[in-house]
Amino acid sequence: MNNVEMAKGYLEEAYRRIKTAKIALGEKAYAYCIRQCQEAVELALKAALRLYGIEPPKWHDVGPILVRFKNRFPHWFREIIPELATTSRWLGREREPSMYGDEELGLPPTELYTEPYAAKAYESAHTLVKVVMKLLKEYTSATPNSF
Repeated sequence: MNNVEMAKGYLEEAYRRIKTAKIALGEKAYAYCIRQCQEAVELALKAALRLYGIEPPKWHDVGPILVRFKNRFPHWFREIIPELATTSRWLGREREPSMYGDEELGLPPTELYTEPYAAKAYESAHTLVKVVMKLLKEYTSATPNSF
């Protein structure tokens, strides 16, 4: 399997999680929405890295890797890497609390998040996934015999 196929697979999974996050938001399952958004962001950014021949790390927040290798990406994408890295960092920090809650405070995940916070997570993740889809489309149309 080549990098383009892996990137496509990651993006399919990211898109599936975005759809699930939207449903969760509508059902007021804010913690689950945030968890799905985090996974979508992680998968989408790992797709971008794979697309440009960068082995994604085994951890969840890949923003610093994007920053480190920014010069491999097209100019338009390079310009938004700081924003993408910020989203990755923010949602990466929400990964555990959105699933397990805050054990120190004794709060389950359902009591940690509000609708505006989950809506912001959804919009940020949705935008990020669309940007990486654009990157994939541009890359595959510019690369002959990529399929």
